[in-house]
Amino acid sequence: MSTVYQPTAHQISGSSDKFRVYYDMFEIAILMYDGAQQAAVLGMTDLLVAADRAAQAMPGDAGSPALVVSHWASVGRGGELARVHASEPCTVTPSICILPPALGGPLDEVDPRVTRWLLDRHAAGAVLASICSGAFVLGATGLFDDRTVTTHWAYEDRLRSRFPRTTVHTDRIIIDDGDLITAGGVMAWTDLCLMIIQRFLGHAIMMEVASGFLIDPPGREQSYYSGFTPHFGHRDDAISKSQHFLHDTEGKIIEVSTLAAKAGLEDRTFLRRFQKATGHTTTEYWQRLRIFNAKAKLRDTGLSIDQVGWEVGYTDPSAFRKVFHRIVGLSPSDYRRRFSARGTIMV
Repeated sequence: MSTVYQPTAHQISGSSDKFRVYYDMFEIAILMYDGAQQAAVLGMTDLLVAADRAAQAMPGDAGSPALVVSHWASVGRGGELARVHASEPCTVTPSICILPPALGGPLDEVDPRVTRWLLDRHAAGAVLASICSGAFVLGATGLFDDRTVTTHWAYEDRLRSRFPRTTVHTDRIIIDDGDLITAGGVMAWTDLCLMIIQRFLGHAIMMEVASGFLIDPPGREQSYYSGFTPHFGHRDDAISKSQHFLHDTEGKIIEVSTLAAKAGLEDRTFLRRFQKATGHTTTEYWQRLRIFNAKAKLRDTGLSIDQVGWEVGYTDPSAFRKVFHRIVGLSPSDYRRRFSARGTIMV
């Protein structure tokens, strides 16, 4: 794993109890590859520049920029990558290189010049980061082998298929693996930027920026938002039959013998093939299906929490709450408070 320059922290004198992490000038490079989403590029630029200005305004600061945000793109006939914009005059090399989401979803092919540039920056000690479908660009470097990463939950199967030596966890919004950082959904650039601000400029600056931009500070997870998108493309027709039965019955008929009979298989054979085909045990599968249905009822109805649990198949309210929290990362009542579409709700 590459070593990234680590500064020392100094307490600011005066009435403020904030801490400032002092760096020599460092550069955060945003790579504007073909198809990169410009809204994310510009949004990250604004957020990071605001963080630098907040840091400069702190008591005791000399006012010189600590953080430079740059844009890199292919230029000239050779298409080599070069710095095409910088928030301040810059003479350093990037400390972090960020791959924004790709407009329209994951790219099928990645420009080898982009891959080479990323590998060169990584070899020089830079942290590489991706957002959403940008993970497919970062993964093309080969650096995902034997790593744990995230992307948008809808791209989980595609990422795992393209990079089979990679562990993919889409319940997480951010996975920080030191020299590689991956972020989940399209708007996860806000989470990534706040994490970078905290790492380089300190917690106080991060909280100040989050408050100013009305962004939740780091701590939320992608599991709050993700649906349940089970894998049906495995070509095991017997298992597909049992999956369709589970969905048709909303995960309420879960006996292994019944599911195996729908598949026309012996119980043990069915359990083995089900997990191989879907990536889930039968228990995990129907629990995720039930919780997916429960999230919709919590958002869209006025049913009490216990009634929602009963509606989706749980006779024990405490078991429902426990499973919901394990899968979603929030209690049912917290989830409803965040996402309910109704003005009046029952808890």
